[in-house]
Amino acid sequence: MPINIERSGSLAEVILDHPPVNALDSAGWNSLPGIITDLGEDESVRCILIRAEGRGFCGGVDIKEMQAHPERIVDLNRGNFRTFRAIRNCQVPVVSAVHNFVIGGGIGICGASDVVIAAEGAYFSLPEVDRGAMGGASHLQRMFPIQKVRAAFFTGGRISAEEAYRIGSIEKLVAPEKLLEEARAFAGVIASKSRKALVLAKEALNGLEPRDVDHGYRFEQGFTLEMYMHEDSQKARDAFVETKKTASY
Repeated sequence: MPINIERSGSLAEVILDHPPVNALDSAGWNSLPGIITDLGEDESVRCILIRAEGRGFCGGVDIKEMQAHPERIVDLNRGNFRTFRAIRNCQVPVVSAVHNFVIGGGIGICGASDVVIAAEGAYFSLPEVDRGAMGGASHLQRMFPIQKVRAAFFTGGRISAEEAYRIGSIEKLVAPEKLLEEARAFAGVIASKSRKALVLAKEALNGLEPRDVDHGYRFEQGFTLEMYMHEDSQKARDAFVETKKTASY
C-alpha cells in the first residue's frame, strides 16, 4: 500500500510508502484527504504524524502518469488541493517528519502542516518550472519568506533543512537516524494534551493567519492547468520520463 496508518495511543501516523521516491499518482493524492480527515475526527486521536519510508519524504506527483495521461491533470490538481486543505483544516495538530527530499506535493504537505521536523541533509524543492507545471508556492510561502520562495521557484533550486532551521521554518533538525524517535517524542507531547484544547487552538491559529493559503493554492492551480496545456509542458514531461532525470532526488 502506498499509504499506511499506524496508531499508538492518541498519536496516529500516516506513512508514505510508495517506492522508489514516494511520488503519488492521482489516485494516491485523492485518497489522502479522507485518511487525514477521518483521523482528525476520531475522538481518540490528538495528533497526527506524517512521515515516510524509503529514499525520501515525497517526490511530489507521478510525472509518468501525467506524461501518459495528461487528461488526469484536473483530478490530480483536485487531489493535491484537497490533501493540503485536509491537513491544514484537520481538527488536531499535524506534524510532518521529513528526510532527504521534499519535492512538489511534499512541499504542500509540509506547508499545510502545523510543525515540521527534518533530518539533517534534507531539502525542500519546487522544480515545477523545469517540469512543465506550476503550483506549490502558496504552501512554500507559508514556510519561507517571499524572496526565498521566488528564488527557489524561478531556479527550481533547493532550500536546505539547515537553512530552513536557521530561519525558523522547521522546529527541529535532527540526525537522520534519530528522526523517527525525535518526531514521535515531539508529537507525543502534543498528543498528551487535552483534545478539546488542541482542537480550539488549531481553529484559533488558523483563523489568525494573515492570508488564506487554500485560496492562494487554488489560484495557483489555474496557472498550473494553463501551463499543462502549453506544448512546453508536454516537452518537459517527455524529457523527464525519457531521460529518467533523478538527480534532484
